[in-house]
Amino acid sequence: MTQPEDPYGTPAEHPTPPSAPQPPPYGQPPVEQPAQPPAQQYGQPPAGYGQPPAGYGQPPQGYGYAPPAPAGQLASWIQRVGAYLIDAIVSGVPFLVLFLLGSAIGGGFGGFLIVVGYLAALGIWIWNYVIRQGNTGKTIGKQQLGLMLIRESDGQPVGPGMSFVRGIAHFLDSIACYIGWLWPLWDNKRQTFADKVCGTVVVVR
Repeated sequence: MTQPEDPYGTPAEHPTPPSAPQPPPYGQPPVEQPAQPPAQQYGQPPAGYGQPPAGYGQPPQGYGYAPPAPAGQLASWIQRVGAYLIDAIVSGVPFLVLFLLGSAIGGGFGGFLIVVGYLAALGIWIWNYVIRQGNTGKTIGKQQLGLMLIRESDGQPVGPGMSFVRGIAHFLDSIACYIGWLWPLWDNKRQTFADKVCGTVVVVR
């Protein structure tokens, strides 16, 4: 006896419908599915694309970099000459007085007074030009005119040692017909040859 033909075809031809999600067992909390990140739209660049990395364009750290220190207004040539003349008077007056007095007296005592005059002038120069200017940037003359000698690199006083070297380096300003003393008239940093050798500038401060 033949089987009646299934009007709906074979069982394989009927796809099994997807089963509906089953509720969790009684008393168990539902399991939360992890949130899926939103799909990135086609043609959109990834987040942060084209942005410079953090710190881009900043100077590297730890390599001795430091912004230049403010130097202040450069002193004019006439201001520097005025300070130099005041310092020359401070050192020269005691010597001149003792020299004239020793010359008038004459003899051994007069010669002694002249030597004392030389030593007094030298001592005043060391105190005023080497120690005082090295530590504060100001001789008596510079202080009276509001000037200061500083290092070009960091704007600080040069110290007694470099102040002494600078005083000796003024020899370079004199050997070429004293042209080095006039150099600040046209130099963009208003430096003498000694200033250029020692890396110093004189500013109004």
